[in-house]
Amino acid sequence: MNAFDGVDPEIRRIETKRQLVNLAGIGLTAQELDLRAHDADSLSVEFGQPDFIWVRGGNVFTLRAALARSGANALIVDRLRADALVYAGFSAGGCVLAPSLSGLEECDPTGDALSLYGAVEFDGLNILDRPFVPHLGSSDHPELEILTQVAATCAQDGKQYWALRDGQALVVDGSSVSLL
Repeated sequence: MNAFDGVDPEIRRIETKRQLVNLAGIGLTAQELDLRAHDADSLSVEFGQPDFIWVRGGNVFTLRAALARSGANALIVDRLRADALVYAGFSAGGCVLAPSLSGLEECDPTGDALSLYGAVEFDGLNILDRPFVPHLGSSDHPELEILTQVAATCAQDGKQYWALRDGQALVVDGSSVSLL
């Protein structure tokens, strides 16, 4: 839920509950791990050995800053590279897996990350081979126009990117990559 850091606490609470209920609805038992309450030492104990991690959308820069400050970035990258964790989520949750978050500042302001965490991280976790641009072709998404421009800039610069509309999934299993 750290992509919602900086959002009204009551809205964050409601959205956390909604995410947990939705995950339970598909048979997954989950609990929130608020990265704001951890540093690298405490997180390694609290993180444990989960089967999966669900990372929701929101502000990609607050999420990335929370991952960096807490040490979750290293835990996630290590576990993914060891094929010991399923990583799932949407929007900002997918965007942080890219090599870079550059361009997404057009969509997500960096001010919350700066005020909450004292830094803005533009490097992604470098799990994906290219940027991830969500919500494309999703006519009812409020950030569609901005993200369409982000995708157009990537294309203009000759950069490949993962273009996902709402409801699509990028599935990476070893060397197999599918857009469903």
